Amino acid sequence: MLNDSDHDHQVCRSRAVARAEERCRDEGLRLTEQRRQVLEAMLESHAPVSAYEIMDRIAEKARRPSPISVYRALDFLVAHRFAHRIESRNAFLACIDEHGHASSGPEAPLVFLLCEECGSATEAEPAELGGLLTRIAAAEGFSPSASVLEVRGLCAACRAGGHHHDHSHSHS
Repeated sequence: MLNDSDHDHQVCRSRAVARAEERCRDEGLRLTEQRRQVLEAMLESHAPVSAYEIMDRIAEKARRPSPISVYRALDFLVAHRFAHRIESRNAFLACIDEHGHASSGPEAPLVFLLCEECGSATEAEPAELGGLLTRIAAAEGFSPSASVLEVRGLCAACRAGGHHHDHSHSHS
């Protein structure tokens, strides 16, 4: 989980981009300029953003991309787990965690903790939950293709301080 008091978002952003570059190199994937721009736009905050918010962020620094090009980039980023789709918000979140991308599947569910106060999202991949979900599905004769859970509530900072804080970490 993120801790605002000791979180250096620039380091966080740089590491996420470097991991994406390295994985693309290792796996023979292409991190095109458009895909990189979309990823970097998402990395401006730890809050999920819509495709149109991504377009607005890119337009602040470069030519405004078309919706179809952003959605294609998002499809690539989500397919390779550089980003995640937050279904309940119809939004996307850059993946900053180094979880098991190659072996992840239904046995490695993702859990998103979504703060209703500040809008931040934290990603977790609890191994013990995978076993539980596998047993539940098996008991029903169900074969899951993906497991993503969204949990809404208050993050630690909002609970502790009762104050509004900004997770946007905008960098110029």
